[in-house]
Amino acid sequence: MKRDGASGLGLSLRVICGVAVMTLGLCAGANAQTPKFKALAFYSLNVEPAHVQTGNEGLAFFKELAAKDHFVFDTTTDWDKLDNLEPKEYQVILWVNDFPHTEAQRAGFQKYMEHGGGWLGLHIAGYNDESTKWPWFVDFLGGAVFYTNNWPVQRAKMTIDDPNHPVTKGLPASYLAPSNEWYQWKPSPRLNKDVKVLVTLDPSNYPIGVKDVITKGDMPIVWTNTKYRMLYMNQGHGENVFGNEVQNKLFENAILWLGTEKAKGGHR
Repeated sequence: MKRDGASGLGLSLRVICGVAVMTLGLCAGANAQTPKFKALAFYSLNVEPAHVQTGNEGLAFFKELAAKDHFVFDTTTDWDKLDNLEPKEYQVILWVNDFPHTEAQRAGFQKYMEHGGGWLGLHIAGYNDESTKWPWFVDFLGGAVFYTNNWPVQRAKMTIDDPNHPVTKGLPASYLAPSNEWYQWKPSPRLNKDVKVLVTLDPSNYPIGVKDVITKGDMPIVWTNTKYRMLYMNQGHGENVFGNEVQNKLFENAILWLGTEKAKGGHR
């Protein structure tokens, strides 16, 4: 009888332990699949062909990155989704090859950012001049207004300004970036006390351009306005933009930082 009891007890313990192990395994499995954050990429198909092409390449790149780094990456061509977007729905949004064109979209984006949303803007996403008439966005970029660009697209040496920032950590002090149309801004966002420049076009590139030539001046390429959870990256119009190992690491660091960085105190 003792033997039977012990046997029954052993069986019960094995069942209990088995259930516990299974439960822990299921929990671990669930945790492994839980996304770190959700990102939504806005893009357009009715823009210039080069922006469509680079935009498609960018979407494919970030989609692969999402699978690798365990975050949700959704895409949309409906910019009206900006009107009422909340940070709890998507912690990061990307503007891949365009920017908002209606007052409702602009107002929705401002509200999203001022309530703690995250933004990654590529190339044309930061474009503004006297025709765009969006003063809040100019301030959001740190006061930077588009001034000029090189043309045609060219490779250029980039210099890392802060090797300890999460976006640039682990990158070499400089690298040769794939061909791109590089923007210059006046005033330079570097002059704004709230802006932290992370990557700059090295002056050794001057003169850069053939048809449109830039001969001098400060050219920040990647920066953040520290009042917001945002990052602007000038890369996004050129050949093989997402084909450089160092630059791809920069893109990866950027979206992971934005997705996990806490909302700014005054803008939650």
